[in-house]
Formats: sequence, structure tokens, C-alpha cells
Amino acid sequence: MKTQQTVIIDASSARSQYWRDLWRYRDLLYFLSWRDILVRYKETVIGLAWAVLRPFLTMVIFTIVFGQIAKLPSNGVPYPLMVFAAMLPWYFFSSAFTESGNSLLANSNMISKVYFPRLIIPASTIAVCLVDLLISFVIMFGMMLWYQVMPTFRLLVLPLFILYATATAMGIGLWCAALNVKYRDFRYIIPFVAQIGLYVSPVGFDSSMIPEQWRLIYYINPMVAVIDGFRWSLLGQNFELYWPGFILSLTLVVTLLVTGITFFRRTENTFADVI
Repeated sequence: MKTQQTVIIDASSARSQYWRDLWRYRDLLYFLSWRDILVRYKETVIGLAWAVLRPFLTMVIFTIVFGQIAKLPSNGVPYPLMVFAAMLPWYFFSSAFTESGNSLLANSNMISKVYFPRLIIPASTIAVCLVDLLISFVIMFGMMLWYQVMPTFRLLVLPLFILYATATAMGIGLWCAALNVKYRDFRYIIPFVAQIGLYVSPVGFDSSMIPEQWRLIYYINPMVAVIDGFRWSLLGQNFELYWPGFILSLTLVVTLLVTGITFFRRTENTFADVI
């Protein structure tokens, strides 16, 4: 007859084994991601089409208001293409940031009962948003065929910008997830920030429209570089990268990610008590 054993290790050993535990619990990451995908689309009318419906309808609205009425320039490409190329990373970031920021509270029962690296929870929500992003690319490439805009060799760099967008969402999401456990009013701040971010990011216009003296400051918003990178990769020679702003944005994203992981790890041991 097997007997249960309890293994007690000191805190320093637990910290040293944390990243090894992340690998050991990788099956939990797959399970949580797959569970969230099934829950999201279970008993829905149009299923996976929800992944493209939001950015597509927003693109239509932006095209009517800013493309047809306001007559904003689109750098020589069809305005709907310019907007949808920005909608892809924006809705990925918005969903990943919002869901990872609320992920710990949504899984509070699990956190209070069993041990596992808590970093798996926000990571699993971002993985689900990546699936939505890949589905949305089907519409993007379909629109490019419709408007006869062919991708160039720059498309090969697109995975790096997807990684860039993931790091941005992960860094900000980890900060908000940890703070949301202690300060519950963050649940109201997160959707507000996501909504405001849509209008302060260059979704309906090209960032080159920002006056030169303000352009570098504009790149403090990390999604500016992400959106510019997607357009640069997908739409070819019509869009160029603003390298000073890109370097500034990359530095900020790396700082957000490193500090986000550090802060999350420092507060992780208190999650079960506070939740």
C-alpha cells in the first residue's frame, strides 16, 4: 500500500527550482490553454469567427469614419488594409493584456489549493490570444489577395514582431495580474486602459503623421512600434520603421518584461493568502 509523503523544501531551494518547475508543469500550460479555447467558443453561434469579427467590424467602422469621411492618408495602400494590419496586433495585445491581468482572480480556486508556478496562468491566457491572432491572419491575407497587394521578403520578419507584441502584453499583463490580486479596483482600470489605447495608438492612421518633434515621445507607447512593425512586414515598401523610436520602444518593452517577471515572482507567494 502506497503512502503519501510530504516534501518540505526551504524557500531558497524553491526559488532556484522555479524555472525548472515551469518546464515540469508545461502540461498544465497546455491544459489551461486548451480549456480556455474550448470555453471561449463552446456553444457559440459562429465559433472561431469571433476571433476575426471584432477586428473586422472595427476596421469597417474606421474605414468609414476616418478613411471615407476624414480622408486620412494611407501611404498608397488601400485604407482597409492599413487599418486591418494594425488591428491584428492591437486586438491581440488588448485581449492578452486584459485576460492575463484578470487571470489570477479568474483562477483563484486553483491558486488557493495546489502548488504550481503561478506564471503559467497568465502565460496560458496569452497563448489563447495567439491562436486568435493566427486565425485573424486568414482574413488579412484574403484581403491582400483581394486588393492585389503581395507580401515581400519582409514577411519573414513578422514572427519577430509577433514575439515583440507577446513580450509587450506579457510584461504589462504580469504587472496588472499581480497588482489586481492586492488592489481589486485594477479590474476596472484594465479595460479602461485597453479602450483608451485603441485611440492613442496608430490604428486608424500612420505614425508618420505625428510631427517630427513629438514622434520619439510617441513611441513611449510600445504598441506604436508593434503596429509599425506589422505594417512594415505585411504591406512592403509603403511603410518604413522609425529606428530611434523602435529602439526606445524595444528598451521599454524589455524593461517592462523583466520588471514584470521580477515583481510577479516577488509577490507570487502571497497570492494564495490574499485571494
